[in-house]
Amino acid sequence: MELVRAERSPEQLAKEFEPSANAIRNWAQQANRDKGHRSDGLTTPEREELRQLRSELLSAIGACNGWRHESGTPARHQDLEHRKVSE
Repeated sequence: MELVRAERSPEQLAKEFEPSANAIRNWAQQANRDKGHRSDGLTTPEREELRQLRSELLSAIGACNGWRHESGTPARHQDLEHRKVSE
């Protein structure tokens, strides 16, 4: 991130270091969120907390014997993600 802050473009860095320019832009944006310079998304600790809460929720749902997917088979993580997006 120091190189981005030093005014080197993501395209220049991508040629030199191999990740795509878009990946470098995403890393720079996330670093700015984590430092409080951006508010257009979750910080890294917030993302980790959300990931942990989703995992706990899926475990709780899986432990519930009565909950079944619409097809009658036990729900999988992918099924729940699809339902969340499509609802």
